[in-house]
Amino acid sequence: MLSGACGQLVSALRGTHAEPSAGAQSCLHASVSRPSTDKSERTRKPPRAFDPALLQFLVCPLSKKPLRYEASTNELINEELGIACPIIDGIPNMIPQAARMTHQNKKQEEMKQQ
Repeated sequence: MLSGACGQLVSALRGTHAEPSAGAQSCLHASVSRPSTDKSERTRKPPRAFDPALLQFLVCPLSKKPLRYEASTNELINEELGIACPIIDGIPNMIPQAARMTHQNKKQEEMKQQ
């Protein structure tokens, strides 16, 4: 069951719905685990965009509830807890300490309007 979910995640990351072979999965894993040492190669590529298809696999690290993608701020939002996780180069930063509070901002805006 876990291998099926892993295959779906790999497919979502690649943007296809085909089940990758075991060899393809190991190649993908090997290429991800080795950082590039060529700085010019890293600076040439444009930043990757977040793939909303990943939302079916991602949940809030604190409440384990689904997240909403906000394209204007490039964040994953948990409305219930009022936190927003940043997305950097297409990769969500799901570390709770990296999240910003959204409810505080709403309260401050309401007070400014009064």
